[in-house]
Amino acid sequence: MNIFTVALVQPLTNGLILFYNLLWQNMGLAIIGFSLFLRFATNPLTKPYMASMKKIKEVEPLVKKLKLKYKNDQKGLMAAQTELYKQKGINPSAGCLPYILNIVIMIALFNVFTHVLSSNGDSMPKLNALLYPPLKMSENATLNTHFLYLDVKVPDTINKFVNLEDKKPFPIPGPMIILAGLLQFLSAKMMAPMVKKEEKIAKETKGQADDMAVAMQSSMIYTFPLMTIVFGVSFPSGLALYWLLFSIFQMLQQYKSSGWGGLTPLLTRLNLLK
Repeated sequence: MNIFTVALVQPLTNGLILFYNLLWQNMGLAIIGFSLFLRFATNPLTKPYMASMKKIKEVEPLVKKLKLKYKNDQKGLMAAQTELYKQKGINPSAGCLPYILNIVIMIALFNVFTHVLSSNGDSMPKLNALLYPPLKMSENATLNTHFLYLDVKVPDTINKFVNLEDKKPFPIPGPMIILAGLLQFLSAKMMAPMVKKEEKIAKETKGQADDMAVAMQSSMIYTFPLMTIVFGVSFPSGLALYWLLFSIFQMLQQYKSSGWGGLTPLLTRLNLLK
């Protein structure tokens, strides 16, 4: 086994099977329980991100003044902004950590699900090769992969419910995938006020770097939800379930840090907020 398998895939596989055994041998419940565990386990790594985002919001007025002061001096602006962040104890790169961490976990979980969720009958030896001795399963064992309307080892598509497998050249995303994409979009919108303020600053300055950063921030609101829906139809629905749970946890953490954020106007119009 390679380093990636030993360091990530194997521990995650054993963790998922452990929760499967603890939660009445239901793979859907195992994914929920294991997702909660992963979220709490990685929380210390995401705390710096939330703290950094909060501090960045607090110094936005100072950053705006610097951008106006150095609007024709990009190097001077970068040096002044770096010094400001250093004084305030802000690490801008901390914002990348949760996304990098989640991408790594998603890649590892994809490998886990291709081993675990497809391990029925003749493929059980392949699963047992990854399991630690106390968790090894019988060679004739069959995993219970049914949860709600899902079979978590196959993609969540509407095609199979309306007999469209042979009539449509492309799969239609199912409810779990659509909901995961929607919640991810709402989570990104909760960060919109920061994006909007950056847009105003970018308009007042001529730095190309500002415009590029704003464009990247704005595109992320739509890019990742669309990627979830487009690629979700090809992945086991267990991954969609994990992604749905991740989006819920992300929204809760974002709400705790900065409230409803960019969702405030929408919620107000719907009379859900006063």
